[in-house]
Amino acid sequence: MQTPAPHLTPADLVATPTHLRRLDSPIGRIEVIGNGEAIISLAIERDGSLPWDGVPEQGDAVLDRAVEQLEEYFAGHRRDFDLPLSLAGTAFQLAVWEQIAALDFGEVVSYGELGLGTGRATAGRAVGGAVGANPIPIIVPCHRVLGSDGRITGYSGGDGIPTKSWLLQHEGIAHIASGVRVAGRDADNELDFEQFGQTA
Repeated sequence: MQTPAPHLTPADLVATPTHLRRLDSPIGRIEVIGNGEAIISLAIERDGSLPWDGVPEQGDAVLDRAVEQLEEYFAGHRRDFDLPLSLAGTAFQLAVWEQIAALDFGEVVSYGELGLGTGRATAGRAVGGAVGANPIPIIVPCHRVLGSDGRITGYSGGDGIPTKSWLLQHEGIAHIASGVRVAGRDADNELDFEQFGQTA
């Protein structure tokens, strides 16, 4: 598993990228940006556009590997990523992202558990903000963060909740999206939906 390492300041992320690759996926086009040595951001298409649609693609070895691994993930042939990452954020954000990056394929964590992991058990809103600010979704799998009842509470990538629900379903993770139960692939991932008055 990759370990996020802070190398950039937020100002570095607003400059026009010089290392950029795009790929098609079941959740829309994806744009991956690097700094020549590591991945620094990933965006999922929203309303038919990506943040740097007007910028021509310029790949490098790291971005080419990222595109290949993402294609394998969407095809169901890859369960984890082996890529160098460079994340820019506050110490609290980095602590949250490090916990998320450690999650295995099909594994989930709640916002409360992330708060406990940072030593701030009551920092629910701050944890939610950090999860939403994750600059490298999918690779740093913030889609694996759910409410304590298995409910999707939001998602900042792509088309929001439908995008997150697709990613969770792809990994066989049982969850609740917009009040509807979505089953996982195996009994180990099943949630107790009796409390919601819902059946399989």
